[in-house]
Amino acid sequence: MRYLSCLLLLIVMSSFIESVPPVNPVSHGKEIESWREKRFARLKSEDGWLTLIGLFWFQEGENSFGSDPSNRIVLPKGQVPDFAGSFYLEKGSVRIQIQQGVKITSEDKPVESMVLNSDATEKPTILDFGTLRFFVIDRGGKLGLRVRDREHPNRKNFTGLEYYAIDMKWRIQARFEAYNPVKMIPIVNILGMLEDTPSPGALVFSVDGKTYKLDAIAEKGETDLFMIFADQTNGKETYGAGRYLYAAPPGPDNVVVLDFNKAYNPPCVFSHFATCPLPPHQNKLTLRIDAGEKKYTAAK
Repeated sequence: MRYLSCLLLLIVMSSFIESVPPVNPVSHGKEIESWREKRFARLKSEDGWLTLIGLFWFQEGENSFGSDPSNRIVLPKGQVPDFAGSFYLEKGSVRIQIQQGVKITSEDKPVESMVLNSDATEKPTILDFGTLRFFVIDRGGKLGLRVRDREHPNRKNFTGLEYYAIDMKWRIQARFEAYNPVKMIPIVNILGMLEDTPSPGALVFSVDGKTYKLDAIAEKGETDLFMIFADQTNGKETYGAGRYLYAAPPGPDNVVVLDFNKAYNPPCVFSHFATCPLPPHQNKLTLRIDAGEKKYTAAK
């Protein structure tokens, strides 16, 4: 009797980890198709990753910008004047000073000189000039200028992404194991910059009888958990540096649904001017995840 009780307990525990929440496959398919449509729309939007044309790191002091090659920040010829103005990096703060007669706006209002909020703040300053849009980014205290062009050919020519077939096998229940206190994990981005990032806990799940674990990341201003992971499809069917996945936070039962059908490519797949974080070593899975987004064939 004791043996049977233990066996039953093991079966129940295994079922808890491997089973998926009760959901209709048809409804699940529609959910994933809707997610893909929204993903396409975000990429195709004026602020999507397909619009990036430049990333320039500021040096302390003056950083002149314009289309003339002598500028510190050189922008496309014909889209901006030879000398449009300067950005000044002064003790961690960035100020723009625009040349007289150059019409750059922020929130549809002309700008002559102003201090710029970076994307690390709740409301970064967005500057517009013709089809160009630029703003300050902060990566671990290093400040730079990111430039977009809503008429970029990459955006105009984008036709969509390739995915694995939708598969309920990859909609998995995971057990959330909280870190108390929150654990700081080192995350390196594609440029080699290192930043300690808070992880509220690990997600433990099982595939084909084997147990795996992913450290989740808590992003500023986000409630969902963020996973940066690698698997054995990378460099073959999927992007070599890994993929990303979001999941809703756990409920009172500490269960999190990991739907790898929503795994997607980092922005670096679409642009050389992104600063993608890479998977930490503990999130490199010895597992093939045949789900989600495949390689972007137009990637350079």
